[in-house]
Amino acid sequence: LLTSEALDHAKISLSQLTGIAVTNRPGLVGALLVGVNFAKALAYATNTPCVSVNHLEGHLASAWLANPHLSTPAMVLIASGGHTHLALVPNRGEYQFIGWTMDDAAGEAFDKGAKMLGLPYPGGPAIDKLAEHANFQCVSFPRPNIHRQNFNFSFSGLKTALRYFLRDEQEKRDSPLPVADVAASYQEAIVDVLVEKLCRAARQYDVKAISVVGGGAANSRLSRRLEERARALGL
Repeated sequence: LLTSEALDHAKISLSQLTGIAVTNRPGLVGALLVGVNFAKALAYATNTPCVSVNHLEGHLASAWLANPHLSTPAMVLIASGGHTHLALVPNRGEYQFIGWTMDDAAGEAFDKGAKMLGLPYPGGPAIDKLAEHANFQCVSFPRPNIHRQNFNFSFSGLKTALRYFLRDEQEKRDSPLPVADVAASYQEAIVDVLVEKLCRAARQYDVKAISVVGGGAANSRLSRRLEERARALGL
């Protein structure tokens, strides 16, 4: 069904395919096995070449789909459901990871935080929409690893801080919790870390441009903050 929808959207038929690309790493083994086996079967049935793709490389390549003239060297933040990585891209097609997720990725922090707040899945868009006009200074959540000189990320402690905050507030409050303000404060903590690490890496490696890719790139607060910092840094 998904393949049929994709072909319909692209307005092509199966016989017009000249190649099939399939993600084979990194990710959950079960999901990868399903995708790889389906792609191999489709390639065999249609006599079409099949190539494997590292999906993080796919995220990096998408920076140039959005902006074909993006300058290099560039510093690219991959912010997806399962990964938060920083990649130095000296030239298109070349990359070196300089920072990565130590535990929970930013996308996972959004999803699990949203669940604690009673918001729907996926959590990132739900929090982003709710927080749009809310007070992001309502709660002072921690910014994990923000002052450490490395470029690694850790969001498990932030999730724990949200859980304890909700538990304590619900025990002592007689009025409803300001969910929008809490969501905005939680989002701001995640965004602060992403922006600071990306921009610090950009300065340290003296790049010409910054970019954010993956599902997290759709977060409106992250986009606005990065645009402001990019202008200030001349990137």
